[in-house]
Amino acid sequence: MFNIEPAAMWEDEPVPERWTRERRLEHTRGLLLDAAEEVFARKGLTGAALEDIADAAGYTRGAIYSHFGTKEELFLAVTDRQRQRFLDSFTEIIRSFHRLSDLDLDELADRWGEASRDPHRAALNYELTLFLLRNPKARDRLAAQRSETIRSLAEFIAKNVARLGASLTMPAEMLARVILAVNDGVTLGSHLDGADLYRPYLQLVVSTIVPADDPT
Repeated sequence: MFNIEPAAMWEDEPVPERWTRERRLEHTRGLLLDAAEEVFARKGLTGAALEDIADAAGYTRGAIYSHFGTKEELFLAVTDRQRQRFLDSFTEIIRSFHRLSDLDLDELADRWGEASRDPHRAALNYELTLFLLRNPKARDRLAAQRSETIRSLAEFIAKNVARLGASLTMPAEMLARVILAVNDGVTLGSHLDGADLYRPYLQLVVSTIVPADDPT
């Protein structure tokens, strides 16, 4: 005799979710990016082989070609995702302060360090810098994206400095350029030398923010 469960006992059973084609593609792309990030960080752009990335992701090399085309395109996608993660962390940290007096350097350095402390991420960005220096065509292709990143970051800084009742001692765009250029060096210097450089770095950054009525 078969034991048939009452229908009510199945009411709370989760219904298997049907993945759309777009979601499956997004999932595959995410796994490939995760694997590529790890392999590029360990071996660099030149040393990383597509076979290693495909094996780490559990896919074939054909999947990489299908989603990204070339190793260089995959690398650029990895570094673009890293850039967005940094900007998201930066945004979250700055928005958590409501007054200029809230900017406690020790707390700010701790939180910034947590968001930026991964030397692999910093190494990837240095790989990107070298790649762009050596490949003028790629540099030209990404010029608009880089300019937009600086513009949007400068706009965000200016808006939130004003929200804190403060002003800047240098143009917001220049401060944005400095932050983007220097942050990875601070991360790598802290890692290589075993010295926490986040506080002195942020001390310099914060020194550009003064009360709005400051005559300087």
